[in-house]
Amino acid sequence: MHAKLERLAAAGIQLLPANGIASHYVFERGGFIALVEKTEAGFGAIGGAGVLTGKGMAVLVWRAGTPYLVARGYEQTATPEQVEQLRSFSTDLSAALAA
Repeated sequence: MHAKLERLAAAGIQLLPANGIASHYVFERGGFIALVEKTEAGFGAIGGAGVLTGKGMAVLVWRAGTPYLVARGYEQTATPEQVEQLRSFSTDLSAALAA
């Protein structure tokens, strides 16, 4: 567990307070977030990553080849930089939490 926390810190990923969410951890880097299941062993399954907005978490959705960040009551075209940063965050989070 300690090694995973060190890898998260080295990747610039932080654990956010998750008031009201007892079943998952919330990890963040640069406005991108992902939920990670809490298990007896520590960290479980990693959910899809998204962008934290005033309307909640917006996930990446592709429509006719165009990327959008979508949440309930929120939609914005995603920039190529946002798509790359989101993918990089997901990859780094998965690597940090790998066994």
